[in-house]
Amino acid sequence: MTATAHDAQPSAFAVTSVIVTGAAVAVALGVYGREHSPTGQDIATFGFGSLIAMKVWLSAVVSGLVVIQGVTALWMYGRLGLAVPAGLGRVHKASGALAVLVSLPVAYHCLWSLGFQSYDRRVLVHSLAGCLFYGAFVTKVLSLHGRRLPGWLVPLVGALLFTSIMVVVLTSTVWYVREVGWPSSSTGY
Repeated sequence: MTATAHDAQPSAFAVTSVIVTGAAVAVALGVYGREHSPTGQDIATFGFGSLIAMKVWLSAVVSGLVVIQGVTALWMYGRLGLAVPAGLGRVHKASGALAVLVSLPVAYHCLWSLGFQSYDRRVLVHSLAGCLFYGAFVTKVLSLHGRRLPGWLVPLVGALLFTSIMVVVLTSTVWYVREVGWPSSSTGY
């Protein structure tokens, strides 16, 4: 059996380093979003009729990919009581990579056009969870590729990643759809 990076004696310094790096990313995004003067403008809507339509529809896609992430993670860790099929890890990695990729235009518009907002509880929770998501993403990537890290770190950070993006979706897309309805994918509101 070949030793993996997670088989080595865990290092408190290594754990602290990946957590602090992810926290620094989350804080940096929040500070940038708060200090940057929001433009209020669309940058690119990728064929959608409006910025809000792009954000709602892409966020819905992200939430679907994140559900796949959650189910495949539980499956790989034996929590579903099912045999783990070959290739499940590739599905998990691909759905995670796609979720982050699809979320980037949404997050970019949030930070650039709207900034870090706190005018009500829902918006504050949304802003905090969005920053936390990208910090947790960095922490998870570093945890997957780091040396001398404990085996519990990746699933813990994965759960934080899952939770934070679901909070983002609940405080934005789900809220918007409940309040306004689904925006037309081609004509905006």
